[in-house]
Amino acid sequence: MYKLKAAEWRPEHFKLEVADRVATITLNRPERKNPLTFESYAELRDTFIKLQYAEDVRVVVITGAGGNFCSGGDVHDIIGPLTKMDMSGLLAFTRMTGNLVKEMRNCPQPIISAVDGICAGAGAIISMASDMRYATPEAKTAFLFVRVGLAGCDMGACSILPRIIGHGRASELLYTGRSMSAEEGRAWGYFNDIVPAEKVLAKAQEMALSLANGPAFAHSMTKKCLHQEWNQTIEQALETEAEAQAICMQTKDFERAYNAFVNKQVPKFEGN
Repeated sequence: MYKLKAAEWRPEHFKLEVADRVATITLNRPERKNPLTFESYAELRDTFIKLQYAEDVRVVVITGAGGNFCSGGDVHDIIGPLTKMDMSGLLAFTRMTGNLVKEMRNCPQPIISAVDGICAGAGAIISMASDMRYATPEAKTAFLFVRVGLAGCDMGACSILPRIIGHGRASELLYTGRSMSAEEGRAWGYFNDIVPAEKVLAKAQEMALSLANGPAFAHSMTKKCLHQEWNQTIEQALETEAEAQAICMQTKDFERAYNAFVNKQVPKFEGN
């Protein structure tokens, strides 16, 4: 089977570190509040494609440098050039940005976002497309596409956001472009918890390590079913989960857990 080691990758447009089977992606342009460019969009997309083959990564954490998560598409590097593109170029761009979300959801590893400060536009989308989110009290999350004359239906927002916080709340954020506070995000189920700024990355990495020490194959099945079952009937979902669980019951981790239980020990999962 084709395998890669993420610890050997050297991305050009963000920082990637791997420790204890947790990959931490840091958006690293703090002087501009970590905006995205055409190149960083594409490199993030390609990274999540490659992660499905990374044998040294079980969980992914995304954060931003310098007290902010991500301010979205760079005004000068992206928005300016977009105003001069023809329809073909625009559609190629919007499909490429959507593919980032698609690959985040297809990536078998759980993804956790540690959100501080500004989390806007495409930055808000990246946090939305993650599996879990931790925020600082200063986090301000805004799906602000309407503020630049665009629709709120960007990069899957009209599909994913209502499933997280509900249709009415999602509608308000997407129509107005206003910021969602950390407290609102927690109350609405967007953020799993609010953590002081100096501890938010450590909190995300602590959860990531806990998941990384668990049954990795089973976690990938959970993520796959959470995603696939959005569009299934309950009957289809029950069959999907029956098949997924039967496959998990063939893993050595399942047998390890049973043997550990019988021997009154804590199971040590190896991901197979």
